[in-house]
Amino acid sequence: MKRRCFIQQTALGALSLSCMPNRAMAQATSPPNIILILADDLGYNELGCYGQDKIKTPNLDRMAAEGMRFTQFYSGQAVCAPSRCVLMTGKHTGHSYIRNNREIKPEGQEPIPEDTWTIAKMLKEKGYATAAIGKWGLGAPGSSGDPNKQGFDLFFGYNCQRHAHNYYPRYLYRNSERVPLPGNDRGLTGEHYAPDLMIDEADRFIRENKERPFFLYYPTIVPHLALQVPEDSLNEYKGKWDDPPYDGKTGGYLPHPHPKAAYAAMITRMDRDIGRMMSSLKELQLDENTLVIFTSDNGPTYLDGPGTDFFESSKPLRGMKGSLYEGGVRVPTIARWPGRIQAGASSDWVGAFWDLMPTLADVTGAKAGSGIDGVSFAKTLFGEPQQKEHEYLYWEFPAYGGQQALRMGDWKAIRQNLSRKQGDRSIQLYNLKDDIGETIDVAERRPDLVRKMEAIMKKARTPSEKFPFPALD
Repeated sequence: MKRRCFIQQTALGALSLSCMPNRAMAQATSPPNIILILADDLGYNELGCYGQDKIKTPNLDRMAAEGMRFTQFYSGQAVCAPSRCVLMTGKHTGHSYIRNNREIKPEGQEPIPEDTWTIAKMLKEKGYATAAIGKWGLGAPGSSGDPNKQGFDLFFGYNCQRHAHNYYPRYLYRNSERVPLPGNDRGLTGEHYAPDLMIDEADRFIRENKERPFFLYYPTIVPHLALQVPEDSLNEYKGKWDDPPYDGKTGGYLPHPHPKAAYAAMITRMDRDIGRMMSSLKELQLDENTLVIFTSDNGPTYLDGPGTDFFESSKPLRGMKGSLYEGGVRVPTIARWPGRIQAGASSDWVGAFWDLMPTLADVTGAKAGSGIDGVSFAKTLFGEPQQKEHEYLYWEFPAYGGQQALRMGDWKAIRQNLSRKQGDRSIQLYNLKDDIGETIDVAERRPDLVRKMEAIMKKARTPSEKFPFPALD
């Protein structure tokens, strides 16, 4: 292979001659590829690299060993659509357009406005090929929130979150066109397992764009219910544990005869797909010019079907999906970029989904939007000093009883029951450094801190016409 050589200056000022293959030289001078993988309802403790000992995740564990694992990183919200809106726009739920799930008949969710500045638009403006493959949930085909109107050249998968409750659908979308899936029997079983189709599409997108910078947003539907997985994966776990059937009556999802085995198998199959993606990067010699970030949209399901108690899915945290306690919003997050991110690194930097837009802007030279709430954590990724810290992280959630939460340093303030007619405005206060499980409310001991955090809660938000919150508005 031909090599190109150039003179570079070392950190101590000396000059040296450096040579590298043409492809590597091109990569060194071009913007990095970005792959952003978003799991659906994956708990903080559901990967081996975060402490899980029953579910096998060798590829994500390897990704953590070759990159950086974050221990204090948070999702945008405790449920799907608002969390994805925060991720795409860099604005927390005190300022974001979508603040709760809201289905729009006959299909889709409340759409974000067409002029919304998204990560995809930001990178497309920089010359990136862009694709979203998986679950969207921010506007039906043809609406203002259609992914093709939000910066994505290609969309493939489920547009509607409710449609994504079945892994054997009768159709998926490619852009705004329905792709029929013949052989899927009434959507209950079938020949076409949606995650298999999605990883095929993702691999195709990577290969077709190997000569130019690309942004692949991969919001998989795993491990969100329903419990469905092909037999070859189910057989890896069937019979390993006491595993009584799930009848589907709680939550209204499809029943399953081996729910714990199915849940574990779904996560392991997702891990296998991510391993395939990483292998393709190496095969195509894109590995050292690709930043891959893996995270989850919120905490694990609170339903009894899949055995999240058995798997200790949010250990050591309190709460699950739908809760602004730590278990509902603190999520596993891994970043890998060989040669740029130190292998085996772990970071306790406190960040959240709204930081992804400015970080990706920083590493690509793109322009983040104005009025965003995030800060770039590129310095943390690259082991550089003077990383900016947040003054606070803020969430509000006009559902599940009405909730509001604020993290400031090691302190976490949370309000609940704000949907009551009068609104319960009392604040619980926890010291996460000493009490990660949020078991000891110290609000009575620190009234000064409660008053300070209450004032920040008030200034951190603006009212939403689409998602009113009477107790706070």
